[in-house]
Amino acid sequence: EPLPIGQFTFDPETRILSINSQEDKLSPKEGKLLHLLCKYKNSTLPRSVALTQIWNNDDYFATRSMDVYIAKLRKKLKPDPSIEIENIHSHGYTLKILER
Repeated sequence: EPLPIGQFTFDPETRILSINSQEDKLSPKEGKLLHLLCKYKNSTLPRSVALTQIWNNDDYFATRSMDVYIAKLRKKLKPDPSIEIENIHSHGYTLKILER
């Protein structure tokens, strides 16, 4: 079932993120991370939950890797200025959809 994210639609099954008939196939980790962010939309996705569910550990390298994937998702979601992935220092991330 595709999920609305601002002006985007995200299908967790196919990992396709689309906006205005443009489609972007996300990598498996990008897809899992975006899906988790959607589940926690407007609340904080705990860093430890994402690390254990996607990377199966929460060491320094997994943490750095997750930061890279968050940056990639921010870039992909940039066409819609109402979407923000906020870093909640030492806790996790919040996917915010600003109402227009």
